[in-house]
Amino acid sequence: MGQPSGRIKIFMAQANLLVGAIEVNATKVISCAKEAMKQGGDIVVFPELTLTGYPPEDLLLRPSLEFRIQKALDRIVDARLAIAIVIGAPQRERGQLRNSALIIEGGKCLGVYHKQALPNYQVFDEQRYFASGSDPCVLSLKGCQVGFTICEDLWDGGPVRQASEEGAQILININASPFHQNKLEQRQKLLSRLAVAHNLVIVYVNLIGGQDELVFDGGSMAVDSSGEVCVQAPCFKEDLRLVDCLLSEALGNSWSIVSATAMAAARPLAQVYDALVLGTRDYVIKNGFSQVIVGLSGGIDSALTVAVAADAIGPENVNAVMMPFEFTSELSRSLAQRQAKDLGINYCEIPIGEAFEAFESSLENQFSGLERDVTEQNIQARCRGVLLMAISNKKNFLVLTTGNKSEIAVGYSTLYGDMAGGFNVLKDVSKTRVYELACYRNERLCKGNKMAIPREVIDRPPSAELAPNQLDEDSLPAYDILDLILEHYIEGDASAKEIIGKGFNKDTVEKVLRMVDMNEYKRRQSPPGIRLTERGFGRDRRYPITNGWPLLD
Repeated sequence: MGQPSGRIKIFMAQANLLVGAIEVNATKVISCAKEAMKQGGDIVVFPELTLTGYPPEDLLLRPSLEFRIQKALDRIVDARLAIAIVIGAPQRERGQLRNSALIIEGGKCLGVYHKQALPNYQVFDEQRYFASGSDPCVLSLKGCQVGFTICEDLWDGGPVRQASEEGAQILININASPFHQNKLEQRQKLLSRLAVAHNLVIVYVNLIGGQDELVFDGGSMAVDSSGEVCVQAPCFKEDLRLVDCLLSEALGNSWSIVSATAMAAARPLAQVYDALVLGTRDYVIKNGFSQVIVGLSGGIDSALTVAVAADAIGPENVNAVMMPFEFTSELSRSLAQRQAKDLGINYCEIPIGEAFEAFESSLENQFSGLERDVTEQNIQARCRGVLLMAISNKKNFLVLTTGNKSEIAVGYSTLYGDMAGGFNVLKDVSKTRVYELACYRNERLCKGNKMAIPREVIDRPPSAELAPNQLDEDSLPAYDILDLILEHYIEGDASAKEIIGKGFNKDTVEKVLRMVDMNEYKRRQSPPGIRLTERGFGRDRRYPITNGWPLLD
């Protein structure tokens, strides 16, 4: 290969940052930079908008933003660290706010790059806050021409071409790229294509952690000019990882990566489960809670929710409450109790019979002469919601709701009942995926004869148990059919005509889509939950509650 004529050690600081905690985030930058220095690093790279965290949303409009950012930057500059620190921060230029990358070394700011491609789709709304940059930034560091871009600049492609034309040999890209299924593979393919097309080494550093409904999965990586992923940081974990680059005359004075720590990507189901765990942990902890409470029914959704919660914050911090009524089967009670024991979570039973009777007594005059219907079923759910919220208020436990995406889509849930709470772990998990994840959790993490989720819970037909002999499929299509229709409509934005054209029954499609549209008002009042797909409910999908759009179009 010939003797190397230059060497540069770049550390990818895959950090979990707290939105709005500018001073705390600056402290983490200094600490990580010192650790990279100890390990002989020349450059340490942090994620997009390092100091504010991502997405800061309307915190960017606060009058004190610039003062707070400058104070944090001054701390980092004054530390006079002998390593080039690449961090993200909002910067004002010519009166306009920019999403920027700053390169700081030895008490000086060596350069600033302003993001050019501002995403304004799906969960992104950067054009609400930032103005686009237009110029490349390429600096000479340790004898190497290093270019800088930010996140969406890669997907746009133009800024990468600019940096290459300015002579960049290594491209550093800082990111806050949220997780959705198959996202890691999409990033790898993009980086490989760009690295080959522009003969670049690309160092891609991504954010880690949960932020409201978003989960940032990390997966930082370095790709050489042949398109090979040579260094891959783990997903869903903080990491400080070396990318060791050499300049070789034998390779035409081009740079190559000599460190080889590429990790095989986890299978898709494992990535989804890890996203649920990380998103739940960070939502609970970053919002100041230490324990959670869940209504454990003996059904599959609450069973998976408590398993995720136990993995996220420890079983000793998970409180399960079984709230039986006359329609609750003995099987449900025994399964809930067994699961709680096997997981090691806290468990109690609070019957709702007396509470339900009190509501019926209070409503007796109002309901006189009227037949019993779904109203009484909803009162059961609301009794349970009141109990969970009361315990939450008294003990400062966060209530985790347990509705899945399929139920939330069609309104098969009770407002102020099972929808009452602070966070919904399964909000973007279809019912069929719930079963897959339950089986995966047992396969991956069971201990001896103790199953995280009892097999009977997985095998039994799903039921809300709000009426005698009730089954979900009494009111809904079979979940394997329902979930396919919902995927086409919600994630694919297909019309009823298009879905029917794929071979689905016309009456079933029209019924499902009507239910989706009619229940937008419920979703607006539901707690946030973890986004896993490219079209989750929340900031990702925004439809008017009041509208006259024709169903079939």
